Amino acid sequence: MIIAQSPLRISLGGGGTDLPSYYREFGGFLIAAAISKHVYVSVQRAFNPGCLLRYSQIEHVNRIGDIRHPIIREALKLLDVDINYLEITSFADLPAGTGLGSSGSFGTAILKGLHRYARKVITTDDLAKMACHIELDILKEPIGKQDQYAAAFGGFNCYTFNNDDSVMVSPLDISSETMHHLHEKLLLFSTGISRGASDILQTQDRQTKENQKAMVDNLHFVKQIGLDSRKALESGDLDVFGRLMDLHWRYKKQRSDLMSSKEIDHWYNLAMNNGALGGKLIGAGGGGFLMFYAEDSNYLRKVMMAEGLVDMAYGFKYEGTKLLDGGEM
Repeated sequence: MIIAQSPLRISLGGGGTDLPSYYREFGGFLIAAAISKHVYVSVQRAFNPGCLLRYSQIEHVNRIGDIRHPIIREALKLLDVDINYLEITSFADLPAGTGLGSSGSFGTAILKGLHRYARKVITTDDLAKMACHIELDILKEPIGKQDQYAAAFGGFNCYTFNNDDSVMVSPLDISSETMHHLHEKLLLFSTGISRGASDILQTQDRQTKENQKAMVDNLHFVKQIGLDSRKALESGDLDVFGRLMDLHWRYKKQRSDLMSSKEIDHWYNLAMNNGALGGKLIGAGGGGFLMFYAEDSNYLRKVMMAEGLVDMAYGFKYEGTKLLDGGEM
């Protein structure tokens, strides 16, 4: 059995500028950190004919074209894998719809596992590119590239999205002391609201393509917040970083009426009134995880948990998508 493991991620500034509709015209920039929550995909030869797929649903097919799961179907097509006597199973530490990039993590994991199964070699950069190609070019999803790259590379990186579709990956120059303090003071809370990003991102994508000034100016400002966040993190000024998160969230909310809700606004204001310097919903918005930076993280944790929010313990993950069977090629 081949098992591929791919990390989820949190965005720390500049999110939204990784959509092609923006970066192909203006260039994009963001910071993302992989965390110790994962998507797993196992690939193995089955005992019975056909192709057995297990994810949130179960499929048993004889032809690739009959597969309902779009990413699995297109990955198998690209690699021209013989699906007879093939079994693929996917599972994760967290459910989909949390805003932590599970779709991109799944894409890199399935591709990593299938390359090993087909006895093919793939670099980290090509893994991210292929996962992006499936979701953005083939499936025409209105999404960006950060999830696939953050999953493939892991670590704590800055991503520059160039007009020619190339992506430059550079590690954030952050000290171990700053990283330790950031981990202590950066909290993640599950809202219990699962959401799809499609409607929100479609609005952003359409308005950017139409060069609507409000949307483009918003993304320009958010990109600058990403650049300013890099300076704050690399200089160790976490209070400035926290306040930039709050500014980022206020601008992010302007991009869509679906970005927040009365309930989410209530939780956000509660956190800000109880010691948080800043925060935001991770991902496209609408639900998933709320992230806050607070000097007294233990006090804020108690306040938010009393509201029924679930605190998620996590760590930063320095490895990207990899095989767990020791069979790297």
